[in-house]
Amino acid sequence: MTLEPLLQASLPIQIHVLTVIPAAVLGAWLLAGPKGTPRHRLLGRIWMGLMVASAVSSFFIHTLQLVGPFSPIHLLSVLVIVGAFQAIRAARRGDIAAHRRAVKDMYLGGIVGAGLFTLLPGRIMNAVLFSGNSLAALAVVLVFAALMLASLRASTKFSAGQM
Repeated sequence: MTLEPLLQASLPIQIHVLTVIPAAVLGAWLLAGPKGTPRHRLLGRIWMGLMVASAVSSFFIHTLQLVGPFSPIHLLSVLVIVGAFQAIRAARRGDIAAHRRAVKDMYLGGIVGAGLFTLLPGRIMNAVLFSGNSLAALAVVLVFAALMLASLRASTKFSAGQM
C-alpha cells in the first residue's frame, strides 16, 4: 500500500477521498447500529453531509470522459444527491421505511458500488491499495461484488416475505 498516487492526484480527487472514506465507515456503523437515537440523528446528519460533499466533489473529477467531461459513474453522484433529499424528507415525515430504503440505496450505490469501481486496474485507489497488483485487485472486486449481490438477493427475499 502506498499513498503516493493519492498525494499526486488532483485536489478534487483528494477532497473526494477525504469525504468518502469517513462516509463509508460512518455509514456502515449507522446501518449496523441502533436507530432513532440522538446519536444516530447527529451522526446521520454528518454522514449525509459527507455523502453530498463527496457527490458534489465528483463533478470536478474528469479522469474518465465518456459523455463530455463526465462518465456514467457521475450518475451515481446524481442519485446520491437525490437520495439525500429523499432520505431527509422521509425522516422528517416519519416514513422510516422510505428513509431506510433511501439511505441503504445511497450506501450500496454511492459507497459500495462506486468503491468497487475505484478498485479496478488503472484507477488511483487500485494503485494506493494494491500497488499495481491487478490480479489481487480484481479478486477483491469480484468477491465484494458477489457478496453485494448475495446481500441484495437476501434483502429482496426478506422484503418480499414481509409484504
